[in-house]
Amino acid sequence: MTFDRRTLFKAGALGTAAALVPSGISLARTDRPVLTHGVQSGDVTWDGGIVWTRADRPSRMLVELSNDPKFRLSRRIRGPLLTPETGGTGQVRVGHLLPGRPAYYRVTAEDLHGRTCSEAVAGSFTTAPIGRDQVRFVWSGDVAGQGWGINPDIGGMPIFKAMADRRPDFFLHSGDSVYSDNPLKDTVTLPDGRIWRNLVTPEKAKVAETLDEYRGQFAYNLLDENLKRFAAQVPIIAQWDDHEVTNNWYPGEILDLPQYTEKRVDVLAQRAFQAFHEWMPIDQQRAVDGRVYRKFSYGRNVEVFVLDMRTYKDKNTSPKNQPGVILGAAQAKWLVTELARSTATWKIVAADLPIGLTVPDGTDIEGVANGLPGAPNGREHEIAWVLRELKKRRVKNTVWLTADVHYTAAHHYSPDRAAVGDFDPFWEFVSGPLHAGAFGPNTLDPTFGPQAVFVHAPPAANTTPLDGFQHFGEVEADRHELTVWLRDATGASLWSKTLKAA
Repeated sequence: MTFDRRTLFKAGALGTAAALVPSGISLARTDRPVLTHGVQSGDVTWDGGIVWTRADRPSRMLVELSNDPKFRLSRRIRGPLLTPETGGTGQVRVGHLLPGRPAYYRVTAEDLHGRTCSEAVAGSFTTAPIGRDQVRFVWSGDVAGQGWGINPDIGGMPIFKAMADRRPDFFLHSGDSVYSDNPLKDTVTLPDGRIWRNLVTPEKAKVAETLDEYRGQFAYNLLDENLKRFAAQVPIIAQWDDHEVTNNWYPGEILDLPQYTEKRVDVLAQRAFQAFHEWMPIDQQRAVDGRVYRKFSYGRNVEVFVLDMRTYKDKNTSPKNQPGVILGAAQAKWLVTELARSTATWKIVAADLPIGLTVPDGTDIEGVANGLPGAPNGREHEIAWVLRELKKRRVKNTVWLTADVHYTAAHHYSPDRAAVGDFDPFWEFVSGPLHAGAFGPNTLDPTFGPQAVFVHAPPAANTTPLDGFQHFGEVEADRHELTVWLRDATGASLWSKTLKAA
């Protein structure tokens, strides 16, 4: 068993197994490794997927894999070393599975001497189909933000149980998977006298700046049993937005906030990026640039195109800034090219920012829309080019899904209402938050002719998860039609729409 000298030195310097355990985890004394945060799967394809775990000490990740839930026929996969270099996390791509079939796995951590293993933690996922099978998935974003963390009085973060009950094939996480810039307090007294209680760890008691503090944001969320069970049952396609780093960030930004000692956002983003990829089951080899944007096929009916609208955006400036960048030239070209090549009936564009909602950053603009009528301006130029190219290349049946704004809505875009007329009508569906403060609704920008067909938003800003404005969306698609449901935290449908394939 190979183990480089630098890693051994760091492991020795840690001194105890507890040094690899995030604050808030209490472990009994044991000579066996412990898997501290369960298991996850993600970036599933027709023949396999990523399996993830984390151990409390340096050890070897082992995966037992089977198509049989009782593991009567199984094979063993030797995974990576789980070391301080990755905060104890590790992942391995398991392959050679059958398409459209359940896969069952058990993960253990073997000590470095090969003498003992942790208790096994089990999970499962379904591989993507290759035919005309029906596909069902859920999407949303925004977890543990605005001061609302894991609350034991309401059972933690119960929306994840509601999503699991829908038995989706996968979960599209639309970003703000953690709130690295939103510290938590033990208790919050609400205006009506109710008391909100938070589970708090040291990493969640301040803004994240160091790599370990960013790691602690993800570790915190997986202390919730609802999320942990959901992650073991439903594979994820993870996307990031701003709060994985800090609010409304853009490359090159220098912070003027007193709570940060590190003011350079590029430094913070690099640390957050590492923690994001350590703690989310992401196959970086599938990402076009090794980061976030990538695509996945789910049979002949569904293909998902995951965008990164953070890494390449320009500075947040006034509404009249022109031209603007939100995707960057390479990603915009990739999106158009891959959508045009796709033979899937339904092409799902997973955007971490809505197109037609004005999202301000003080007096500047944070999102795509600049809030002004008339022809595309600022970052709208780039989206206008994408929409124009899709029409020219006769790309049909595109559906845009997003989160970010902390309420749920259905927007229909039409050139008949727009300042520009050279694009095909399409739908954008917004969902969120999963477990965070609820806001909205935002103002619609008229440039691309959006119409808010449905909106469910709270009466006041930063409404707590106690008050019924937490949301997720569900999509079910076959070769003929695609149905979208916008659901509340209990799983109840608030609104639905069925689209017919062109």
